[in-house]
Amino acid sequence: MCRLLAYLGDPLYLDELVCSAQHSLVAQSRLATQAKTATNGDGVGIGWYGDRDEPGVYREAMPAWGDENLQSLCRTLRSRLFFAHVRAATGTSTSRENCHPFRQGRWLFMHNGQIGGYARVRRALEARLPDHLFAARRGATDSELLFLLTLARIEAGETAEQAMPTVLDDTLALMRAAGVDEPLRFAAALADGDQIHAFRFASDGKPPTLYVNEGERGSIIASEPVNTHTGQWHPVPPNSWVRLSRLGATVSA
Repeated sequence: MCRLLAYLGDPLYLDELVCSAQHSLVAQSRLATQAKTATNGDGVGIGWYGDRDEPGVYREAMPAWGDENLQSLCRTLRSRLFFAHVRAATGTSTSRENCHPFRQGRWLFMHNGQIGGYARVRRALEARLPDHLFAARRGATDSELLFLLTLARIEAGETAEQAMPTVLDDTLALMRAAGVDEPLRFAAALADGDQIHAFRFASDGKPPTLYVNEGERGSIIASEPVNTHTGQWHPVPPNSWVRLSRLGATVSA
């Protein structure tokens, strides 16, 4: 299982949550406390929004705790909306192309979980991508594929809250048709530069952990509390989604 963190609020240096906090994302890459896999050393990535519509992205296929470039960037980058992710690979290679977050236009996406029996449904899922989004695919992960499938529905006119659950329902239907018994587990964050949409779902009732925190300076979505921000950490209910905006967090089932 991977670990993720997303922030929206007053501009903040990334290292406050990614590197310096008591249970920062870098600390979680060494020792996660609420995951089946304690070590998340198969890659690291950050994504941030600045003055331009398209976000910046840094990804590297090495452990976060040994990445000096990551720490330097986080000390100097200040953003009102950013993502950070540490990876524990589940069946695909450890490479930069497979590291999160993924970017397409103004959108950012990162994910923790897996499509059960992914190899048995991958081809059918990829066939549902329009040509321009299939061409945009760079890695081999189920995460990137779910992201692009969601963007296809958004481009067709659906909202993020409509598109993502529909993609998960369609994926689960394909898994069942292929006789896959393994679960679909999903905790993810999707941003367009103004809002963050976070989702927590599992077909077996055991979704990956996900928390929301509303503090004075902004709101955080994270796999595990980082223990440095004012406000309270609240678990996101299973099979629900959260919208973070400048007005705070809204949780919906």
